[in-house]
Amino acid sequence: MKHHVTNKNIFDDLGFDAAKAANLKIRAALMRAVEEELSKKNMTQAQAAKLLGVSQPRISDLRRGKLHLFTIDVLVNMLVKLGKPVSLVIDDRIAA
Repeated sequence: MKHHVTNKNIFDDLGFDAAKAANLKIRAALMRAVEEELSKKNMTQAQAAKLLGVSQPRISDLRRGKLHLFTIDVLVNMLVKLGKPVSLVIDDRIAA
C-alpha cells in the first residue's frame, strides 16, 4: 500500500491547482462558520432564510455542504447578517 503525504489542504490533495484550492478552502471555512452560527442560534431553515434574505432551499444547500453553489462574497454577507465579524489574514510565510 502506497502512502500519500498530505499538504494539509484536502483540495490540494485532490489535485486542484493552487488558486482553486485556496478558493475552495476559504469557501469551506466560511460555510462551516455560517453553519456553526446557525446551529448556535438554533435557527430553523425557514428562520435562517428570512434573516439572511435567501430561500429555504438555499439554506438547505448550505447545510448539505454544497460548496460549489456559494461564492466567498455570499458567505461573507451571510456571516455579517448573522452578526459574526469576518477578517482576512494573508500569511507571507506560506510557500507558493
